Amino acid sequence: MTDKMLPIQDDAAAPDVLQQRMAERMAQLQEQGLLRQRTVYRAPVNFAANDYLALASSPALADAAMQALQRGVGCGSGASALVSGYQSEHLALEQALCQHTGHEAALLFCSGFSANQALLKTLFQPGDTVLSDKLIHASVIDGAKDAGVTLRRFLHNDADSATRLAAKHRPLALITESVFSMDGDCAPLMALRQIADQQGAWLIVDDAHGFGTPVTFPDIGSQPCDARYADIQLITFGKAMGCQGAALLGSQALIDFMVANCRHYIYSTALSPLAAATALAALTLMQDHRLCQQLAENITYFRQRCAHVGIALTASVTAIQPVIIGDSHRTLAIAQQLRGAGFAVGAIRPPTVPRGSARLRITLNAGHSQAQIDAFITALQQALAAHR
Repeated sequence: MTDKMLPIQDDAAAPDVLQQRMAERMAQLQEQGLLRQRTVYRAPVNFAANDYLALASSPALADAAMQALQRGVGCGSGASALVSGYQSEHLALEQALCQHTGHEAALLFCSGFSANQALLKTLFQPGDTVLSDKLIHASVIDGAKDAGVTLRRFLHNDADSATRLAAKHRPLALITESVFSMDGDCAPLMALRQIADQQGAWLIVDDAHGFGTPVTFPDIGSQPCDARYADIQLITFGKAMGCQGAALLGSQALIDFMVANCRHYIYSTALSPLAAATALAALTLMQDHRLCQQLAENITYFRQRCAHVGIALTASVTAIQPVIIGDSHRTLAIAQQLRGAGFAVGAIRPPTVPRGSARLRITLNAGHSQAQIDAFITALQQALAAHR
């Protein structure tokens, strides 16, 4: 018996399905004003970054990183945490984070996205129900899909909506962000804590944009999100801490379970010791209350100046100050004009934000001077007028 020969196809005539699919999708995104492309950052003044305390370019943080290198801290961990990648720098950072937040234990990841995905995929099983805010981060949505859980989403920052859905679906957990990354508004943490307690559910808080910044929550006032409100707290090091990495914080039992079962953690190379040492230094630096005070003053000054010249802002009182434009093409054009004037600003479009709510995502930091804010507002006025 001879093997059947497959017919020889004419490669020139065979359609390149993947190439065609990519081309059609890129053309569609271009037409809709939703094409995303990388741009090397060159603008002298950055109003786009999440570097809220201006630590990313801080000489003090750079010096701390250099001192760590001189002590022999490695640039790479060399292996996963369960092989040989978990070193003294990781342990010291985890202990400091626990002391700062009040949680029992911590687990380090290379990014907040991977931490959220890892948590959802490891902690929950298909058939579980989880409740989340309507505007929860994409990493939570993707993690829930991968885990096969039923994700029910309550109206944004609406405790009454959360109460109704929780009573109906009896979720195992409620998930929210502390400060929402695109709107800059704050979650009603105490109300969500009470709802979770009533249902015997855990409260999981993505604190990426709140950690280390001056935040006033609607129901707990000017207090940090910490172990009092969250069973599990996610923080990232790439925002207020100005470096790289992330951590999950919670009970010792949770972290032990994650270490034993989390595929992201077991099979990924650990966060570098240098990154851990730098984050530990950043944690110390960010506790200088003058940084938070300067950021708070810059936020107030920016909002007052915008009100004075008639630039409409949302109600956000955090470092994230959106200017809603609506049309994606116009949003891009305004951002490009601002970049030409020397200012970097985020041009945020669907699906990151709801359709029809494309916006400039302006972020303040503690390093901005009033002169820079004034110059930016003038350039923003001109760009808005040029693209009405």
